[in-house]
Amino acid sequence: MLRRSIPITWFVLCWSLAFHYESLRANYLTPLFKRDLPKLALLFPPAGWIMFFDVPDRYGFAEVYGVRNAEPELLDPHRVFETRAVGYDNIHRNMLVTVADQRRGPAFCRYLRRKFPSYESFAVVIAEYPDLTPQQEPPLRQVMYRCE
Repeated sequence: MLRRSIPITWFVLCWSLAFHYESLRANYLTPLFKRDLPKLALLFPPAGWIMFFDVPDRYGFAEVYGVRNAEPELLDPHRVFETRAVGYDNIHRNMLVTVADQRRGPAFCRYLRRKFPSYESFAVVIAEYPDLTPQQEPPLRQVMYRCE
């Protein structure tokens, strides 16, 4: 068993070092040594790890508006869902989009009324950029539901 574990351990150590070298090479090691460092051939894909994911050309997010005196006001998403953990931001991870589902509407409306009693009503809106690549246009907005 020991005879088999030693080569596996060395392989894992070497691969881990190569992985960390290649991950840090372009952004950290090259500026540190002030010269281009060699790239390890055939170890990593040319486009990086992102090439394994399907990245669509559209992007959508949710917005919550509070209505006071018939004037809609965009609520800060960090106030809607306050997170106290340091260095963790649910809003930038698009967590607010989970409330766009109309089945969650009644519970979310109760939550909004309790959290923001100064507003008369609320509207949950989906904003979507249908095509990010050619040119940046304002997002298309659609009201998903209202909290009266």
